[in-house]
Amino acid sequence: MISRSQGLKAWLFQRLSAVYIAIFIIVAGLRFVVRPPQSFEQWHGWITSPVMMIATAIFFWAVLIHAWVGLRDVIIDYVNAFAIRFVLLVLLGLTLAGLGVWVARLLLTGAP
Repeated sequence: MISRSQGLKAWLFQRLSAVYIAIFIIVAGLRFVVRPPQSFEQWHGWITSPVMMIATAIFFWAVLIHAWVGLRDVIIDYVNAFAIRFVLLVLLGLTLAGLGVWVARLLLTGAP
């Protein structure tokens, strides 16, 4: 069972991550509308700038947190059998952690 403070914390993480995701998408979209890159080199220079790398890392962290909270709540609400719920939560956690490692690797090395 989730306590009230855990539920409030999850709700807060969900909302804060949604706000950051929305702001990031709007700012990145505006950047492409106002000053679209004219070549791959311009795009690459912008996306690999230190500020953009940090903003992108925070964006993906926010997406992973948002997905965890949302999917965890769905699993907790709709899967009643403890064993199945546990397995699904572990699989979800491992999947999101794997995606996080993959994104971190891409951001740190630039390699696919």
